Amino acid sequence: MAWTVTYDLEEFRVAAGGFLRAHPARNTTLLTVVSSLTVAGSGRYGDEPPVYGWWTGEGGAVEGAFLCTPPYPPLLSALSGEAARALARTLVRDGELKVIGVNAGRETAETFASAWEDLTGVMATVEQTHRLYRLDALTPPDPAPPGRPRTATTADRDLLITWYEGFARETGALRDDVAAQVDDKLRHDGITVWELDGRPVACAGISRTIAGMARVSLVYTPPELRGRGYAGAATAAVSGAARAAGVREVLLFTDLDNPTSNALYQHLGYRPVEDHLLLSFIAAGRTVPEQGHPS
Repeated sequence: MAWTVTYDLEEFRVAAGGFLRAHPARNTTLLTVVSSLTVAGSGRYGDEPPVYGWWTGEGGAVEGAFLCTPPYPPLLSALSGEAARALARTLVRDGELKVIGVNAGRETAETFASAWEDLTGVMATVEQTHRLYRLDALTPPDPAPPGRPRTATTADRDLLITWYEGFARETGALRDDVAAQVDDKLRHDGITVWELDGRPVACAGISRTIAGMARVSLVYTPPELRGRGYAGAATAAVSGAARAAGVREVLLFTDLDNPTSNALYQHLGYRPVEDHLLLSFIAAGRTVPEQGHPS
């Protein structure tokens, strides 16, 4: 039983792709990041090359995976305690990757962080707690707010960049190039805007469909237009379109510190799956910014 670590995306896809696709909901972020890197190249999230790895179990099958796209912390699949501790030892021994935190399901994140603390002497602190939701029966807002949904186009690009910059300021996410994030989603018709009298008033994004799964993200309404139901309507529209296109698992993450969004998505028919932790590793006298992955 051992970890294999590589800088080769194709090698990772061949070795770990079947494992990731077998559980698309639990591996949603890993799958969407791999998809974006495949389309946009290894520089999609930053100048440093991404690092990938997979855990081979006793029977020779892949039983876990991770990837890291600096400046973001490593993303881990669900791992056994043994695999999580072995990964910490592997990354400390190799010493090539600057590990500033970890992003994973609660149990895996806590096990990895505990091992990392023991090995390095740093302290793990919780930056955010996220909840993964899966769409059950979609219940659109009733009554719906005025307006209608439409798929965003390149004509909306400048406005969407402004909105995504606002999203980044408010959430601390999207530390990479915001324009690149918008362009990536526009390439696969991955943004829906809610439009009122010809004017976009909110947006909701969605990932590419992978293994029958797609994830809603980057739901945003400008501050001056909030409280009118536009974000819920946009989310319902993009979720319904995904279902109509045959997507089996429509997912989204929420920040558990935001009760408004958690209540909204449950009203729309989303049901909890599991919680994820975003942890930072902090040495004495040092703090780190928010580090959630945008994909």
